[in-house]
Amino acid sequence: MGGRPSSERTRVRREPKRAVHDRDEINAILDEGFVCHLGFLHDGQPFVIPTLYARIGDNVYVHGSAASRMLRTLDGGVDACLTVTLVDGLVLARSIFNHSINYRSVVVLGRAAAVEERDEKLRALEAFSDRLVPGRWADVRQPTAKELKATAILRLPLDEVSAKRRTGPPNDYESDLAVPVWAGVIPLRLQAGEPWPDPRLTRDLDPPVWAPTAPRS
Repeated sequence: MGGRPSSERTRVRREPKRAVHDRDEINAILDEGFVCHLGFLHDGQPFVIPTLYARIGDNVYVHGSAASRMLRTLDGGVDACLTVTLVDGLVLARSIFNHSINYRSVVVLGRAAAVEERDEKLRALEAFSDRLVPGRWADVRQPTAKELKATAILRLPLDEVSAKRRTGPPNDYESDLAVPVWAGVIPLRLQAGEPWPDPRLTRDLDPPVWAPTAPRS
C-alpha cells in the first residue's frame, strides 16, 4: 500500500498485505471518521474511551472537560493508543468462517500533550466544530474565556501511525463455491437524516447542509 511502518510498533503483523503506511491515505481515513477510541492506563487499569477528534496537519486533537479523568491522565505523559475505524460493508461468504467486513482503520501510538496556547486551542475547537458541519464555527457564538478554561485539549502527534483495510468480495474456499447461498458485499455508509429543530428556536431558520469535511492540511 506504499510507504513503510513509522516504527516497529506500528508494523502490521496480522494480514500484512492489508497494511497502509502512506500518509495521504492515513489522513484520508482520519478525515472521514468522527469518533475515535482512546486507550490508556490509569492507576494500573486499562481504559478505552470513545470521543470526538479532529486532525490538523500532523497532529490529532481530542477535547473534553478539564476535570475529565481521561484528559488529566493523558496530560501526565501517559502512553496512549488512538484508533479510528470506518466500516464500509458486510462481506457475506458461503461459509460462516469466511464472513467478514470491509473496513479502513488507523492506529496512532504516542504521548499526548496539553494545548495551553489560546490560538492553538481555538484552532482545535474550530476543527472539532467544522468536522461536524463545515462552516459551523463561523455561524455560532465563540467560546468565552471561562469556557476555554473549562475545556481541555490534547495534541497527539502522528509520528507512530499505521492503517489497515479490507476491500473486495468474500474469500471463499474453492470447495465452497457450489454452496447454494448468496455471497457478496452489502455496502454501508454514513448518511445524514432529516434535521429536526430545537423547539426553543426564536425564529424560523434554515438548518445547515451537512456534507463531509475536507481534509485539514
